[in-house]
Amino acid sequence: MSRRVTFADTNGDVNGNGNALPAGKETARKQVLLNAFDMSTIGHLSPGQWKDPNDRSTTKLSLDYWTNLAKLLEKGDINALFLADTFGGYDTYDGKIDDCIRRASQWPMTDPSIPISAMAAVTKNLVFAITATTSFETPFLLAKRFSTLDTMTNGRFGWNIVTGYKKSAFQAIGIDTPIEHDERYTQADEYMQVLYKLWNGSWSDNAIVADPKSDVYFDPDKIKTITHNGKYYNLETKHLVPPTPQRTPFLFQAGTSPAGSAFAVRHAEAVFVSGHSPAVIRPKVDNIRRLAKEAGRDPQSIKFFSTFTPFIGRTDGEAREKFNTAKKYASTIGGLVLASGWTGIDFSQIPIDQPVSEADSKTANKMVSILSNFTTTSEEIPVWTPRVVAEKASLGGLGPLAIGSPITVADEMERWMREADLDGFNVAYVTTPGTFEDVVELLVPELRCRGLYKKSKEGLTAREKIYGAGQKKLRDDHFGSTFAYKENEIVANGSRTNGIEVDAYSDHQDPISMQLG
Repeated sequence: MSRRVTFADTNGDVNGNGNALPAGKETARKQVLLNAFDMSTIGHLSPGQWKDPNDRSTTKLSLDYWTNLAKLLEKGDINALFLADTFGGYDTYDGKIDDCIRRASQWPMTDPSIPISAMAAVTKNLVFAITATTSFETPFLLAKRFSTLDTMTNGRFGWNIVTGYKKSAFQAIGIDTPIEHDERYTQADEYMQVLYKLWNGSWSDNAIVADPKSDVYFDPDKIKTITHNGKYYNLETKHLVPPTPQRTPFLFQAGTSPAGSAFAVRHAEAVFVSGHSPAVIRPKVDNIRRLAKEAGRDPQSIKFFSTFTPFIGRTDGEAREKFNTAKKYASTIGGLVLASGWTGIDFSQIPIDQPVSEADSKTANKMVSILSNFTTTSEEIPVWTPRVVAEKASLGGLGPLAIGSPITVADEMERWMREADLDGFNVAYVTTPGTFEDVVELLVPELRCRGLYKKSKEGLTAREKIYGAGQKKLRDDHFGSTFAYKENEIVANGSRTNGIEVDAYSDHQDPISMQLG
């Protein structure tokens, strides 16, 4: 029988906004932040479930799938719909892409940004966040598209910053060899500096004149030309889109390698962490919070989300039946295709019950943090074998499974938040929209009963939903805020630029950038 338990947040966070309570006051309860985790593909993190008659993952080419999902998530007051993305197929398993295609393991893949405007039109509060890489397109093009999305959603937009790692993806854009792991982060850091200049430093808030008498709509003196000359990027341009509600989209980041952690401290407002146990995740969270404090950021302002796959029933027994049904449809090979691509380990070449290690990863193009997840043992998983990897990767992919009634699942969420110091979860589905329907109809009411999931205010931007009303732009302790437009700025030679044809910004250097470089 499930038992309802609760806990008090030990770090004194108020509604997850990073403001500590005064000494002597009762500790506030940390609010759970829930993102629905989907992907514009058939086999996201549970390949094979398309065979379940109740699953609708094969209908994602229809706009109705996305607008109906958005309305469902809005009904449940879910914080965000987070859409993963990738370029190129997974070809590590058996040395070719055939099984990736055959099992529909994140293949094919459409552009996740396209349905967002339609989903925004049928919702008022739901945030939309997408993964996009810094490796495959110029900063100017991404800046224009993301500013457009931030405008069209009224500030309900976020970006998960990633670097490209698949050889097949690099080959698709004419590059034969992927960029080395740490250099990708060095390049990404410069990419972000260019974006901050465009988003935050090009336009004055007062650039719009809109004066019919003088026939002037924009004041060109208040729109700076951004000049950037760096190792990877060179440009001279004004940003093409007027200031958006947030200017900079809310910034997510995934990757907890040393280079990834340094990048997160410099750029991320929220970090995705994954692992099969809180004991695996907690050191990663503690390390980034420590680095953030050393860099002058409020460590509690960086929010941590873990992937979480629930099987929810009205009773524990009903949930177990859903799990057994999912096991029947799960694609073992489909899961190993994904795990092979993520880790660089060709699981087709390893006996099913032979322990695996990082030494089995033979390719340079891999996700270092995920490889670590699949080779780090714990009490829950004392040894990793291809059989164990297949069981994990074919149902939920990365994070923990929780099987049970709303009380049981909420208990498990609270345990992970407490033991891993998490702020929320990316809720992965097994069947869609079934998993999300269970979250909205069964889990959210239970979390609200515990006082962990308050109804959000209407009309907030993505950043305000995390930090509170009024915080539309980057916080002052965020690196990107140093690129903000300054009226009548004085540059080194003592002249006033009025923002015309002068780059008022040099490349910022600090200890974190030195780590990245």
